[in-house]
Amino acid sequence: MQLGGLPVESDVSTGVWISSARRRGSPGTVGALVPAVFEAYARVLHPAVRYAGDDDVEVSWAEVAEHNGTAASPLVQWDALTHGPVESQPPVWDDGPSDGHLPVTVAARLARVLAGHTGTPTDCLFGRWDGFGYDLGRPDVPPRLLLRGGKDVVLVRGTVADAVRNLAPEPHEQSANLWWPADRAWCVVTDIDLVSTYVGGTAACIADVLACPGLEVLPADPGDPVTPA
Repeated sequence: MQLGGLPVESDVSTGVWISSARRRGSPGTVGALVPAVFEAYARVLHPAVRYAGDDDVEVSWAEVAEHNGTAASPLVQWDALTHGPVESQPPVWDDGPSDGHLPVTVAARLARVLAGHTGTPTDCLFGRWDGFGYDLGRPDVPPRLLLRGGKDVVLVRGTVADAVRNLAPEPHEQSANLWWPADRAWCVVTDIDLVSTYVGGTAACIADVLACPGLEVLPADPGDPVTPA
């Protein structure tokens, strides 16, 4: 079996270090998503979208904040930027940040940075939540990496650059919800309920993520609270 053209892993024990660490994290915090074993952490904000003809233009949280007279502080949530649940604010943005999905363009930029901070860039594990119901007919085949809170994932193996792959059958679109290199140099989590992606790694790695052009990134901490909006 394959997801996104990548072979499904039959041995999920390679991810037990993550499931164990997540259980030790306080519920509702970054540490319950990304193992609290890294030197530094970052929060990658999923962009909103403005329609320009047939093109989708990325709109930063900073731009939305400026429009609304708010600020994109490290712990800010999307609804706080827009003064509550808002479906759109033309002409600034027409669609909000994607929930539980890291857009391909953002994933590509992040992957390029992270590839330089692992000794195993050609050996990377990716997990997709098993609850989407696209193509998994049985609850035990293929085996799942069990994660607290019903966030179990099916694992596939590829290269760091494969972070851009769609792991759902067309016409659906779904990025990996969890990925890390074989040497465990860093870990990326795009939780199904969040419009931000969290990364843990070395101080140098996270510094490069924070400085990457085209990524809107805020510093994070394992104790930071996370909420859907």
